Amino acid sequence: MQDPVETRTHGAITVVTLSRADVRNAVDADTARQLYEAFIAFDADPDARVAVFHGAHGHFCAGWDLQAGARMAQHLQQGVDPFAALDFSSDDYASGSAGPAGPAGPMGPSRLMLRKPVIAAISGAAVAGGMELALWCDMRVMEEDAYFGVFCRRFGVPLIDGGTVRLPRLIGMGHAMDLILTGRKVEAAEALHMGLCNRVVPTGGALAAAIALAEQLAGFPQQTMLADRASAYAQWDLELPHALHQEWERGKDCIAAGLEGAARFAAGAGRHGKF
Repeated sequence: MQDPVETRTHGAITVVTLSRADVRNAVDADTARQLYEAFIAFDADPDARVAVFHGAHGHFCAGWDLQAGARMAQHLQQGVDPFAALDFSSDDYASGSAGPAGPAGPMGPSRLMLRKPVIAAISGAAVAGGMELALWCDMRVMEEDAYFGVFCRRFGVPLIDGGTVRLPRLIGMGHAMDLILTGRKVEAAEALHMGLCNRVVPTGGALAAAIALAEQLAGFPQQTMLADRASAYAQWDLELPHALHQEWERGKDCIAAGLEGAARFAAGAGRHGKF
């Protein structure tokens, strides 16, 4: 039987593929655990710089496996809470008690705070919890016929993998309320317009485009790029003076690398915006 999560490497790029063709890559508890472990391993791998999160068989992820959810409903009726192991505290991040990058979420990696970027390669459906997994990623490359949607709205399934947090931060409260409350379908062109995805590519091209983008990121000076990324995430919780201070504290350790880059520029590299 094929594993629902496959990991392979392309040089400094790690590709994590979700593969459950019979349910459009919907996630059950075992798949969530494997996704969590795959991204923990990526974060710990000193040779891996960027990950690409991909769904096989023409779909990114159709969300939580509702068939598995129906079986869990029977457990609740018997007085057993199948989600008790997913309880966590915000203090778990500071203490490290839930692991170096954070605890597992219902969909797997959705509570992780990785040190390195992840790019989602989105084809077909990225809906409900699958949309939340895409929002967890740093960037999203979307095929022209792919789509998002809080489709779980129809069944009363809540957003508990960061959707209500990341969606307003990413596209603003007005757009977020529209999508959260109505659950409507959002196709690629509209997603690009509202900032829900970063690139739209032809059908069948998301994985290759995401890998190419990942290779570009992997080619940059890593210390500086990762410091800037960490600062951008950290600033959400801070007042402006504290946000500026933490940016400086992270950035000053990279100044030497920046001066080396300045020397390369002075010698003729990278002129006129050339990468």
